[in-house]
Amino acid sequence: MLKQIFTPFLLSLLFISFANCGPSQETKDLQVKAKQIIGALPAKMPGSENDTEELISLGKKLYFEKKLSLNETQSCNSCHNVEGKAAGVDNLATSPGAFGKNGDRNSPTVLNAGFHFVQFWDGRAADLKAQAKGPILNPVEMAMPSEKEVLKRINEDSDYPGLFAKAFPNEKTPVTYENLAGAIAAFERTFVTSSRFDDFINGDHKSISKEEQEGFKSFLAAGCTSCHSGNLLGGNSYRKIGQVNEYKTGDLGLYNVTKKAEDKFFFKVPSLRNIALTGPYFHDGGVKTLDEAVKKMAFHQLGMDLSNEETQKIVLFLGTLSDKTRVE
Repeated sequence: MLKQIFTPFLLSLLFISFANCGPSQETKDLQVKAKQIIGALPAKMPGSENDTEELISLGKKLYFEKKLSLNETQSCNSCHNVEGKAAGVDNLATSPGAFGKNGDRNSPTVLNAGFHFVQFWDGRAADLKAQAKGPILNPVEMAMPSEKEVLKRINEDSDYPGLFAKAFPNEKTPVTYENLAGAIAAFERTFVTSSRFDDFINGDHKSISKEEQEGFKSFLAAGCTSCHSGNLLGGNSYRKIGQVNEYKTGDLGLYNVTKKAEDKFFFKVPSLRNIALTGPYFHDGGVKTLDEAVKKMAFHQLGMDLSNEETQKIVLFLGTLSDKTRVE
């Protein structure tokens, strides 16, 4: 008799327990919004389908190669550190070049860079390959005098000619500056990150906490997605810095490339992926903390004075965008 009474009772408890394990309707709705407005990052970057192991391996060697700087002190990795848990930056406001002079702008992360619609803060390079050509010949950065001198060093090396031949097997003269940049770009296309927020979008309702979900709601409510939308949460448009309230800077941004008056103070909107790991912030590296960056963006771009509480909520959410392999 007791067994007959308790069996339905236990089954009902079990059913309630399982029901409580599932997401609330509010969380489900938020997952739908996240998928619609942001979307998960693809597993591979555009162009990577043509990248061979030999090409990527060559690109990796070149990425860490200090011979690509005049005094052999700098590599791509010097400013865009990807070793260990580093997030593709040097975490400096502006980066010192081969001879110690600092550049004018903050070095952006190389993580996910191949998804961006253009490269550099002012968009002067169309893609990763075009971007890779610039710093090597930049007099402040790696300071090589010419492509010819770069290729001379590569050809004089005991390993590189053979590695280029393997990476570009169908070319009569594989060691070219174009191919060097292409190999570096292929290596950079491997830096696709995966975050807890992607897991949330893909259906794992437990991957971000209730507090972090509240932070995402605050992020949406503040209007941050007017610039930081799409699966990069940015990286897909230009915006004027100081859109509502002036941001004082002597850097004219996109105007330096186009020479159009209407492009003054326009910069590429940075992706917010890995933003908690890549400070300091803004094109000038002038903002040290993420809290300050969020408050300043709200004020200068949206005309809002965010409370400390709302700022902290948004910052908490932004932490869910970090690559899971690079979080301490």
